[in-house]
Amino acid sequence: MSSPPLPDVPRPEYPRPQFAREAWLNLNGRWQFEIDRSDSGLERGLGERALADVITVPFCPESALSGIGETDFMEAVWYRRTVAVPGEWAGSRVLLHFGAVDHDTTVWVNGTEVARHRGGFTPFTADLHGVAEPGSEAVIVVRARDTRHGPQARGKQATWYANSHCHYTRTTGIWQTVWLEPVPLATRLKRPRITPDLASGSFHLELPVTANLPGHRVRAVLGDERGEAVRAESRADLDLCPRLVLTLPEDRVRPWSPGDPHLYDLRLELLDARGTVVDEARSYAGLRAVALHGRRVLLNGEPVFQRLVLDQGYYPDGLMTAPSDEALERDVRLGLAAGFNGARLHQKVFEERYLYHADRLGYLVWGEFGDWGCEVGARDDNQRPDASYAAEWLEALERDYSHPSVIGWCPLNETYQHLHDRITQLDDVTRAMFLATKAMDTTRPVIDASGYAHRIAETDVYDSHCYEQDPEVFAGLMAGLAEGRPHTNTAPDGRPWSVPYRGQPYFCSEFGGIWWDPSAAGTAAGDEPDSSWGYGQRPRTAEEFVSRFTGLVDVLLDDPDMFGYCYTQLTDVFQERNGVYGFDRAQKVDTGLLRDVQRRTAACESRS
Repeated sequence: MSSPPLPDVPRPEYPRPQFAREAWLNLNGRWQFEIDRSDSGLERGLGERALADVITVPFCPESALSGIGETDFMEAVWYRRTVAVPGEWAGSRVLLHFGAVDHDTTVWVNGTEVARHRGGFTPFTADLHGVAEPGSEAVIVVRARDTRHGPQARGKQATWYANSHCHYTRTTGIWQTVWLEPVPLATRLKRPRITPDLASGSFHLELPVTANLPGHRVRAVLGDERGEAVRAESRADLDLCPRLVLTLPEDRVRPWSPGDPHLYDLRLELLDARGTVVDEARSYAGLRAVALHGRRVLLNGEPVFQRLVLDQGYYPDGLMTAPSDEALERDVRLGLAAGFNGARLHQKVFEERYLYHADRLGYLVWGEFGDWGCEVGARDDNQRPDASYAAEWLEALERDYSHPSVIGWCPLNETYQHLHDRITQLDDVTRAMFLATKAMDTTRPVIDASGYAHRIAETDVYDSHCYEQDPEVFAGLMAGLAEGRPHTNTAPDGRPWSVPYRGQPYFCSEFGGIWWDPSAAGTAAGDEPDSSWGYGQRPRTAEEFVSRFTGLVDVLLDDPDMFGYCYTQLTDVFQERNGVYGFDRAQKVDTGLLRDVQRRTAACESRS
């Protein structure tokens, strides 16, 4: 698919919509760039000289939009850019933000190392105070290492040369927005945590600051379309993290839901001892509640059947980076148009602006980590995620905690390993990530691992993946849930991967995946030069696709013990042709038909 011309600054929108300051400088655009095949660049002086090529940030060098388009392995890549720090920021501390860089990153500014970060999905920040002041120049040098060897949270990035099956072209280096931001020198607001409390019509705010200075206060002002609804203040010189409660008047309480995704405006302020605002940020909040009751997941006290779609967030020209903010919003709208009310954000921590659009449009989201990449061990101890998994997942939770569209967390996906009498590294890391999620967020359910190796007996949610294509056989596989014997994923020889089911809310979190490629309809399987694939026999007509889709969906909608499902998938991705839409987001079938199938009342919604 051809792309429109890039603007002077690609991806110009503010990248952190739930904690936004007025002054900032977008550093997307042309950077010097050089591939460092053997990761010897530091010794060869790449940090001190001009680089050989030019790249368009924030697009990774494997992508077409970067202007590089190199899809071979790159052990390391280097970036360099000289930036004039605005003089009008005088008296401020300057922060350098990276939305995401894959995978191990070191940043130097004016020859001084200012940041190191491991993890390809989460943001990090460098403080440039004393290194690059307002009115001066900042020479920014970035090295990103991205080896294909050893355990690493990669998601769906292939560790062999070509993309194939369900592994895709890699992303190396910078792939989200880079920007500068001035903040107060002495103390400033840090990112808040916003916790909705629907039962009391309140929001609980945690407003951390970088220093607790005498006489300082924090203030929050919550508003809606009628103007200011409530405000609250607290001292910021006593507790390390000041806290506020914003309780709405009864006539201003308006719950957030898919049918009414109402958002309140939120202004956050830090005041000095004289009452002068020294730091300010804009945010927003949605008032909603998630609860568990028996086998149901409740939203605002009511069962809302989760008609989810698997979304992998890949684009033909940008790979893991959306070509535009409009493309992120379009993907949410495409899901809604096909009758889905939410998505599993699969094997990737999505750009935060995707969550902003989900918040605005009332799209339910399960946040997931891109954990694939730890298959490095021996038989029966084959998966060995390391400590960086838990560290990066905590960064993702911190970033996304306050988004109302996020209704559940999934740290791991399709981990598989036989249960035996030894505690393995996978057991340790699964428990660590589960407990870390529960400690970070007490308001949302957590599934320890989607699909395969449930290794935490007390997991909030239990699930399985099932790609059986015959609706009648599929119904038989799902039927055991009523007797407490749900479908579970096991090894090919039948040995268990998971601890026993204990009556938790259950859903089939991957199903369907119907192989549907209209351009190849009627040809023999395997005739396509790009080796497209999907699950089951490829339908011969669109009508046959809709019939199979309907039969599979009906099985789950009609099950009163099923709280939702997740259909694979929203779009094709490269050779994987099992999307509702093409890789170019073109409609492959009349999505109105799919919407009609899904939008009827589910059994769990009608049960008293």
